[in-house]
Amino acid sequence: MRKRATAGAPARVTAGIVDGMNRVIAFFTIALAIGASACSNSPSSPSRSSTLSLKVTDSPFSDAKAVFVTFSAVSLHRTDSDFTTLGFSGGASSRTCDLKKLEHGADDVLGTAALAPGDYTQVRLTISAATLYFDNASNGAACAATLQTPAGNSAAVTIPSGIVRLNRPFTVSAASATTMLLDVDGDNSIHATANGYTMNPVIEVVSVQ
Repeated sequence: MRKRATAGAPARVTAGIVDGMNRVIAFFTIALAIGASACSNSPSSPSRSSTLSLKVTDSPFSDAKAVFVTFSAVSLHRTDSDFTTLGFSGGASSRTCDLKKLEHGADDVLGTAALAPGDYTQVRLTISAATLYFDNASNGAACAATLQTPAGNSAAVTIPSGIVRLNRPFTVSAASATTMLLDVDGDNSIHATANGYTMNPVIEVVSVQ
């Protein structure tokens, strides 16, 4: 006796194929969703990038026509991380400012850094050199990688410790632009001594906005 062919077998095979295809489609859909989520939450995502610009101004210093101060390093500390280095304008390794050109409300940019969002607690600056010029004011910009020195009498300033730590908490939000203004107090920073001039930098954070 010949066996009859059953109609249910092809149906079961077709159902198995369809079920397998659905599982493959579901797998790739989940993988794509996870990938998109990871990209959107990445710290390097453009939507989360933030910047901080550091500006400097000066309280008047009356004993010289020009006061050149060279900043060689600036960094910022985040509470849950380490220090982030702030790059000087133009990619220079240092930036020199004539403090006399930053009096009476004038300011200039030291540099700009890309920062991760978060809470920051400290700004650390290193001042590596300072020179006083007594006879003539300087020409050109207030701050630059190098400044043209004025003619006439000058005096190098001794800096016993050029590292300045400013403990000022502030918060950087995602996709934001923050500006911090620092005030260098020239009269209280530079002093005449029997051996010349010394500088113990007095700097304060004026504003963060």
